[in-house]
Amino acid sequence: MGIVQEFKAFALKGNVIDLAVGVIIGAAFGKIVSSMVEDVITPLLLNPALEAVGAENIAQLSWNGVKYGNFLSAVISFLCIAIVLFWLIKGANKVVKPTSAPPPPVPKEQLLLTEIRDLLKDRNTTL
Repeated sequence: MGIVQEFKAFALKGNVIDLAVGVIIGAAFGKIVSSMVEDVITPLLLNPALEAVGAENIAQLSWNGVKYGNFLSAVISFLCIAIVLFWLIKGANKVVKPTSAPPPPVPKEQLLLTEIRDLLKDRNTTL
């Protein structure tokens, strides 16, 4: 088998195509989450909170050349993104409820044995 045929067989497997679709959907979802954090959460919640504590330009903070403000800004951004993802996934889980399969029917033998057991119990208690 030639290398082109091997690559074609590999590339057309379902797993590779599913992975590619997942990466594309993940990138699009990442843009949605980033936009929600940058365009909605930050202006409405984060900026007023930072202004209230007097840290409007948190990324500009430094000490002896160490720009710890950039690190703090990245941590705050990560926490905001994590919270937004949590809300989105929690909401999606409420919308898409897993369907539980009905319990399998009880075999006739088990029903008969249960009935016999119950009759024996009744018989022992009446004696």
